[in-house]
Amino acid sequence: MKKPVAFKLAGQKIAPGSRHSIKIPAARLYNDTPMDLHAEVFHGTKPGPVLLVCAAIHGDELNGIEICRRLISQTEPQELSGTLIVVPVVNVFGFIQQSRYLPDRRDLNRCFPGSERGALGSRLAFLFNETLVQNATHIIDLHTGAIHRSNLPQIRVDTDNTEALEMAHAFNTPVILHSKERDGSLRSVSSELGIPLILYEAGEALRFDYAAIKAGVIGVQNVMKSLKMLKGRRTRKKVKPVVAHRSAWIRNEHDGLVVPQVQLGQTIQKGQVIAQTVNPHGDDMHPLRSPYNGIVIGISNIPVANEGEALFNVAQFDEDVFEEASSSVDVFSEAYDGKPI
Repeated sequence: MKKPVAFKLAGQKIAPGSRHSIKIPAARLYNDTPMDLHAEVFHGTKPGPVLLVCAAIHGDELNGIEICRRLISQTEPQELSGTLIVVPVVNVFGFIQQSRYLPDRRDLNRCFPGSERGALGSRLAFLFNETLVQNATHIIDLHTGAIHRSNLPQIRVDTDNTEALEMAHAFNTPVILHSKERDGSLRSVSSELGIPLILYEAGEALRFDYAAIKAGVIGVQNVMKSLKMLKGRRTRKKVKPVVAHRSAWIRNEHDGLVVPQVQLGQTIQKGQVIAQTVNPHGDDMHPLRSPYNGIVIGISNIPVANEGEALFNVAQFDEDVFEEASSSVDVFSEAYDGKPI
């Protein structure tokens, strides 16, 4: 067996079997206060993959930050094969402002691979890419729904990427959604570099969803076990994910108050009434019917909507997997409760 060697990151060496906190200078605030990318590095005693786990590329998506915090507290480098890099907050500017975006309203997840001489978002993306992404062999990117929108725990992945799909199945969420990368995203630059990446979506911006957080921590550890970074079997009841190859938002057809008839995680059939839109001054009710079979993986939490506003995000699949989809969500719900402890 080869003698373990130190892991190098941002000009620093991390000895085998040790943990090291690295602060990478990113930018400065107007008052000259330095802003750093803060990475926790766990370097194992045996060779293995380099897994990068990151959160808050969108600064208001908090579940991933708590997943990272718990993962950090539960990881022992002496028990690790390979290297784990955890970055709880990528968009430090958005996190401070409780905003999805950077101060110039740019979306950091549309700025990759970035540029050393570009705007703030481009520079931060370049730093993250050059310093952290390119040192990884595998990546897990943690996200939530946008503000006032909740997402069912799900993995988004290019299902044509065999290695990434294996990571998605190991993570163990009810739904795996086929999703091509968008230009300028972390997934896009990872694909170009040949680094398998899965994206975990769960919960709502600016809120903690404790079931989603627990599932996220265990999901990351499941992937680590599948990559042979940790010993032991994957934990919790095995959920058999439903793989959906497309999804779409169902939009409101009338203006008014929206009374949902379905909830997050529920399977629905084509033609089923999923909401009623009502006039606040009268009894007029307009049913909103689903145009296809699927499972509700995203939902708007605002009960008022204009015509055309997105209300339900539905992962679509054929009718013959209905029971399988419903069972997957039920098993997941039984395994993870929403209590904070």
